[in-house]
Amino acid sequence: MNAETLSAIVTPQTRIVASAAVADQLPASLMGQTTRLANGEDRMFDGVGVEGVPMYNLTPDRLQFHDSGRGSGYVVSLGATRIYIAGDTEDVPEMRALQNIDVAFVPMNLPYTMTPEQADSGVNAFDPEVVYPYHYGDSDAEKFKALVEAGGGNTEVRIRDWYATR
Repeated sequence: MNAETLSAIVTPQTRIVASAAVADQLPASLMGQTTRLANGEDRMFDGVGVEGVPMYNLTPDRLQFHDSGRGSGYVVSLGATRIYIAGDTEDVPEMRALQNIDVAFVPMNLPYTMTPEQADSGVNAFDPEVVYPYHYGDSDAEKFKALVEAGGGNTEVRIRDWYATR
């Protein structure tokens, strides 16, 4: 979350959906456009469905980065298309229990999120049609792709260079 970046791109029509932890960090100028959405809560915004999904760490040496109940991932529904944006999380039970996900974005950035093996296990549990690894820093996205493809599911892995300089 970067309040300066948000302030630079927000227009009067922009709607910000955020967990309480993020909303509490926003400048007053953005609060009128911000809706707090708790984990497990779902709302409609101009025909777009948004559901808060818990994101947190499970591994003992990573617990200090993202504790349960503080942050959120989101399932965004655009018509019949469901998009999961995991946030900074490990392969938590709430991720693994997702259903009918068309496109998923999952992080692999140690020490904050998941290893390629954890991301593979989580993705294979909910079997989205397409998955994009993101926030992967120095993690091996190609290893993640190979693991998912070897897992026997139907998920297509799409790797993008999120870190390209322009």
